[in-house]
Amino acid sequence: MLMCIGAVVVDVYPLNFENVDRKGTASFAEKSVVGRRPILEAVGEGEETFELSGKMSPQKLGGLGSLELLRSQMAAQEALPFMRGDGTPLGWVVITDVQDKSRHLNPDGVGRMIEVSVSLKRSDPAGVGGGIVGLLFGLFG
Repeated sequence: MLMCIGAVVVDVYPLNFENVDRKGTASFAEKSVVGRRPILEAVGEGEETFELSGKMSPQKLGGLGSLELLRSQMAAQEALPFMRGDGTPLGWVVITDVQDKSRHLNPDGVGRMIEVSVSLKRSDPAGVGGGIVGLLFGLFG
């Protein structure tokens, strides 16, 4: 297993992501000070995104079901657990974009080679928010 995005298990086949781009940011509040550069006060984690890209060959190995499952998880607009293949949890994410580009169509209109890209954005799981419940979950979760 290369990774798991919600209910989709990504392996070397049929759906294989060859590239993972990860970008994380930090958030700061800027405070002006006379005669000095602005002071930056840390206010927490910023946005974290993942860009996954790869290829699949559905005629030989299948994989169209995994692609459709990614689309249905995106349409559900819910946070999903995201885990790397070595068992490292990468947090909760939402799927913001799924793209595919079919090449060399067969007589049924299905590409013999399909390039797939998926965009993920780090999120909190449903039901975890502010207030006392969120605070308690953060202490014990």
